[in-house]
Amino acid sequence: MELFFDTLFLIFILLLVIWALYFIFTNIIESAWMIVFDRPLYVHFYPFPKELPSHSRKVLEDNFSFYRNLSERRKKFFSHRIYNFIKKYRFLGRGGLEVSDDMQLKIAATWVMLTFGMRKYLTSVFNTIIIFPDIFESQNGNWHKGEFNPAGRVVVFSWKHFAEGIAFDTDNLNLGLHEFAHVLHVDSVGIRRPGASGIIYKDMFGKVLEYLDNPNNRQNLLAANYFRDYAYTNSLEFMAVVLEYFFETPREFEQKLPELYGMVKKMINYRE
Repeated sequence: MELFFDTLFLIFILLLVIWALYFIFTNIIESAWMIVFDRPLYVHFYPFPKELPSHSRKVLEDNFSFYRNLSERRKKFFSHRIYNFIKKYRFLGRGGLEVSDDMQLKIAATWVMLTFGMRKYLTSVFNTIIIFPDIFESQNGNWHKGEFNPAGRVVVFSWKHFAEGIAFDTDNLNLGLHEFAHVLHVDSVGIRRPGASGIIYKDMFGKVLEYLDNPNNRQNLLAANYFRDYAYTNSLEFMAVVLEYFFETPREFEQKLPELYGMVKKMINYRE
């Protein structure tokens, strides 16, 4: 019996030491690192990475230039995140649509692409993804191609328009990125995503708002004639549209609006 309690005590001490080290790492070491480098100390660490079947990897290669351009090592990170995304969230078809594995894969890949620079890549602000064949009537009676309902913890897509956003990947119209950008914003600013990624996102969003408040910057934005008019609806729609453009025509974005491009790049810790 004495040996049993001694073992329990040692386990307790070990767990306490691990917790203390983690606290020091996340609250002191990484905070200092972020002050100097404006990014998390690390993003990807998976002791037991999950793998996708070869068919799924081919779908990613064929449909996502982001994935194609990753190194083999980072492709494994990407696949691991997709596996966990599909496992965590519920996918429901509506209007007679049957949700296929490829649909789940493409939706998951869009979210993983958006959050690939963030250590915390799964969120609790939604738990269900609903997919209609085409435009759908929302609860408020309006017709939509996509929406995010934080109260219902639901993201809704028209599959027709979601698929078009992937198929035409340089037209700066990507429904999946747009709606998931709203999710990311609520998770990072409205609820405060824990950890380095949430802090960086919220800080950089503040800087984007300062950038928009500057009359000279507003004039340059309009003169560039780059973003579609919907971007100027409000700050939330601005960020959603900007993230579409960031992934679809990044070189043009950087050339036309280098300061804003740099802010967005830091905001999501994007690494080429």
